[in-house]
Amino acid sequence: MLNPVSRVRRFNRAVTSAVGALDSSFLGRGRPLGAARVLNAIGHGRSDVAEIRDYLGLDSGLMSRLLRSLEDEGVVETSTHADDARRRVAKLTRTGRREFAAYEALSNAQAEGFLAQHAQREALLAAMDLIASALTRERVSLNESDPQSEQARYCLGEYYAELGRRFKQGFDVSLSRDPDAKDMRRPRGTFIVAMSDTLPIGCVGLKGTDHGYAEIKRLWVAPAARGLRLGRRLMDATEDAARELGIALLRLDTNSALPEAGQLYRTTGWREIPRFNDDPYPDLFFEKRL
Repeated sequence: MLNPVSRVRRFNRAVTSAVGALDSSFLGRGRPLGAARVLNAIGHGRSDVAEIRDYLGLDSGLMSRLLRSLEDEGVVETSTHADDARRRVAKLTRTGRREFAAYEALSNAQAEGFLAQHAQREALLAAMDLIASALTRERVSLNESDPQSEQARYCLGEYYAELGRRFKQGFDVSLSRDPDAKDMRRPRGTFIVAMSDTLPIGCVGLKGTDHGYAEIKRLWVAPAARGLRLGRRLMDATEDAARELGIALLRLDTNSALPEAGQLYRTTGWREIPRFNDDPYPDLFFEKRL
């Protein structure tokens, strides 16, 4: 009775019912969920019709019908892209912006209502993050970002907090050789953030040096996104960026309290080398020639 498939299907039925996916008037605004999702995507800054279709996983025919219905309502306008006549762009009208704001308020209230029904709010959110990461793994994007951006600072804060929990001596970033932000910006280096929809779920930095090599720093993947090979994707993207910058030799350090990191490096062409810095926290050191 409690086999995995039946549990997944129970979950699917519960979510479909709770969010109102089958309602003809999603959140009471007079249009079904599909049209509301298109309006939401445009309201959140997506304008290229093909990109919206890919983001929502819609086929061309359904996307055209949903857009036409929104245009007929007077909430969306479409036009030809200024630089490419083969592409169409969409934007909200004044009425559309009001509808978008109404959906945002109702969706936020619905989300708060879900959380209020459970005594273990953080456990519920963690479960949601885990499921969302698994279901959207193919749509996780890796974006070069300023290391002082909001998304980067969030990831780094989570990374430092995790080190504090996992290291026996704790972790104080002021004692670590924390890389200067300018060393993780092109042309010296880069910083990459993994985004799952609007949530940052991983990061890694490429720190330029003046010693004939660059360092990979601050590789972190959110607990909910582990096991999805995201760490390997981040490392591959960083190595690709290093090649673009003409960097031929990479180094990194880690701590044996993070065995999954050491396993990743050993299985992707990195070799252990002697200590090359005076950072008090790492006890394992690796190098890779590109």
